[in-house]
Amino acid sequence: MTNDVIIHDVVIVGAGLAGTWAAMTAAQQGVKDVAVLSKLHPLRSHSGAAQGGIAAALNNVRPVAGTGPRGPLEQIPEGDELVDSWELHMFDTIKGSDWLGDQDKIEVMVKDAIDILYQYEHMGCVFSRTPDGRIAQRRFGGHSAPRANYSADRTGHVLLHTIHEQALKHGVKFYPEWYVMDLIIEDNSVRGVVTLEVLTGEIRTIRAKAVMFATGGYGRAFKITSNAFANTGDGVAIAYDAGAPLMDMEFVQFHPTGLYRHGILMSEACRGEGGYLINKDGDHFMKKYAPDKMELAPRDLVSRSEQTEINEGRGVMEDGQGIYLDLRHLGAEKIMKRLPQIRELAINFAGVDPIEEPIPIQPTAHYSMGGIPTDVDGQVIADAEGTPIVGFFAGGEVACVSVHGANRLGTNSLLEASVFGRRAGHAIARFIKGGAELLPLTGDPAERNRRIVAELMDGDGRENVEDIAQELKSTMTQNCGIYRNEAQLKKALNDVKALQERFKSARVMDRSKRFNTDVLAALETKHLLTFSEVIVAGALNRTESRGAHARTDYPKRDDEAWMKHTIAHKSEDGTPRLSYKEVTVFWDRFPPQERKY
Repeated sequence: MTNDVIIHDVVIVGAGLAGTWAAMTAAQQGVKDVAVLSKLHPLRSHSGAAQGGIAAALNNVRPVAGTGPRGPLEQIPEGDELVDSWELHMFDTIKGSDWLGDQDKIEVMVKDAIDILYQYEHMGCVFSRTPDGRIAQRRFGGHSAPRANYSADRTGHVLLHTIHEQALKHGVKFYPEWYVMDLIIEDNSVRGVVTLEVLTGEIRTIRAKAVMFATGGYGRAFKITSNAFANTGDGVAIAYDAGAPLMDMEFVQFHPTGLYRHGILMSEACRGEGGYLINKDGDHFMKKYAPDKMELAPRDLVSRSEQTEINEGRGVMEDGQGIYLDLRHLGAEKIMKRLPQIRELAINFAGVDPIEEPIPIQPTAHYSMGGIPTDVDGQVIADAEGTPIVGFFAGGEVACVSVHGANRLGTNSLLEASVFGRRAGHAIARFIKGGAELLPLTGDPAERNRRIVAELMDGDGRENVEDIAQELKSTMTQNCGIYRNEAQLKKALNDVKALQERFKSARVMDRSKRFNTDVLAALETKHLLTFSEVIVAGALNRTESRGAHARTDYPKRDDEAWMKHTIAHKSEDGTPRLSYKEVTVFWDRFPPQERKY
């Protein structure tokens, strides 16, 4: 450490599955100086909140012959005919993406899936098991076979603890509660990051040969979300401000089963185990919308079905804004064994025991399909031609590979973070060991960020940061939510721009340096305002409905005009400059078709 400058070979921002896999793998491959920065304690990273499973075609269980989509599963005997394959997983993911996922990258993910599951197992991950000791599997929405490998309803928790242990074992250095404010890119090469140490309030530059962003998603741009308070899209906003593009930001997934008013996730495992969705009349309404898959249709379809029931007056609760998730028929034993955390959350936050009563739920902002564009090795791409930003990598929800396209299938997120985190770790190791240099900096990047904080603390502004954040969340939910149209999106764009102007006069109340959460909230709100404009601009331009992007004024998918990725660069005046990039399609294997369930 030199004065206020810290030096590492590799700096990874974010301690969830993607970042920790990358750190552990790079260290394992011989990179001696790997640091992970996290705005939280590493084990509070949002990967740990994932509940239902991680996808891989292991072929450990199959549906009992003659049963329907909710029927029982049985163990597959050794040597018996298999029911699943990576090819079927690939097709389900392509179909789930509404043909916006890049098929070459999806193939990489589903092929790597099987190996990474067994690597987790060999590292000691505590999975639920079949009677003969194999990893247990359950159904999940949009998947044609039971391929969600799980640990009760705490899958992300056990995966994160497993890989964190391995990173510590391999000598990775963690900086808990260090907040990254800025990414330093000069001449299309990464030089490091500027950080705020939360405990002391000190702002420092960390120089590095390689930087990886694995900062998670941006659900906190919406009023009702399953995301933790930390999921404020810092990584996408910082990268965008530094000159990197963003891709497909208009595709925001709403999960069908967030706890009513709270947004706390009621895992898709509830429906994978056989739960029903019912309206105020007691109807199992999914038979109208997805007669074959029912509750196990993809999330975008189920969320729109719920919202339609609500809009047409068949919602539950006093304001009619909820739907019921009914698990009572599963019985106490199954709920206690397979869904213990769900029961605990329902009792603690809704006062409802799902063994005895249905759980009130509603669609909730959940996952960002868009993000920083990368190749399959986590290398960040600067443009549609594939030009790399040298030394800059990204993985997990902050990245857009794109394997999820317009809609992610459940259990593919833990898989994506693991697969592409590991691949990024190998790529970073090759980059460092191939002779990467610590490039020089121009000026003092930390000083500019010190001025930003000083202005928030000492300026004469009068705008309240929390008021701005809440107004943003309201307009994004009302005007850029599950259903959208031109008038709503134009209103959202105008609102976001007006809030950006108001933020210029924002001021925080807390003047202290140590653990100043007011300053953190202000910086996070600035990031929310930055990328929300990109979401709305992309949605306004895309005059079709595809996956999670559902426009009432353009209800059909338009492959001729819109089977392409949106690329957004920040222009000189600060507004998004949009261009487009072709989707990779294997026309002989998986040509586009109508998406029915």
